[in-house]
Amino acid sequence: MQVLSKRHPALLAAALLAGAAPAGVAVAQQNQPDAGVTGSVTDDTAPAPATKGPDIDGIISARSGARMQVTSEDGQKSIVRINDTTKITASGGFLSLSRSKLPATSLLNGLPVSVKTMQSGGELIASSVELKSRDLKTAAMIHSGTEQGFAEQTAATDALRSRMGDIDKYNIKSTTNVNFDVGKSNLSEQAKADLCNTAQQADAQENALLLVIGYTDSTGSDDFNQTLSEKRATRVVNYLQQACHWKPYRMLTPTGMAKADPLADNSTPEGKAQNRRVAVNVLVSKAVDGL
Repeated sequence: MQVLSKRHPALLAAALLAGAAPAGVAVAQQNQPDAGVTGSVTDDTAPAPATKGPDIDGIISARSGARMQVTSEDGQKSIVRINDTTKITASGGFLSLSRSKLPATSLLNGLPVSVKTMQSGGELIASSVELKSRDLKTAAMIHSGTEQGFAEQTAATDALRSRMGDIDKYNIKSTTNVNFDVGKSNLSEQAKADLCNTAQQADAQENALLLVIGYTDSTGSDDFNQTLSEKRATRVVNYLQQACHWKPYRMLTPTGMAKADPLADNSTPEGKAQNRRVAVNVLVSKAVDGL
């Protein structure tokens, strides 16, 4: 079932910050992208001969599809393309994990980076991107704080909103909800079909990104529901990427929100069935929507 989402923008903002991907994806501020990132992305064309490009140090100031904009200290803006061969690393442990390569979802607005590039066909292609450990440590602290939970969901939302841009900087084009059995994370055949249909429709939209959020009903403990909601979100992300061929660099950091933001009353079996879900949100930055 596919519906337009207009529910709780602050909770979606919290979801952008609280990562739950198994690969340890980075969590950082999401600021409004600069309107300078435009154009379409085509990865299946034969690449032109590549030569060494400049090394770029700066802040990620915009993301659009497979491209990111890096703003240097002197204000110069460079557009760099990310592809499947780009090596993304952290200078130090990330979220208490030591990884030689991170997913492209780590490249979020506001992170300082060092980028090595190659020049091909008139554009810069990132051969490697190094994330700065000091800022990743700050992101890890925010991530840990959200995982530990808050006394009330409203308190968590207020705390997270102070650390990042509002979800209103994105246009929510649509939301697809797929549902689950009690305590389970297995995808039904209907859910699989709905996910690939959503990916196909989103792929037709220029600059579309996906934000995946897992939920539970009120059955079970808070710790169990947190883990289950993250497991459901991870299962959906894996299926979108592996079966529906959605590119990882067009996926925002997924998360689990446990029993928060219920769609229906948890006091009835019918309501609980609606709340056991994963929401796949199709987002386009307002800065590039329509370009």
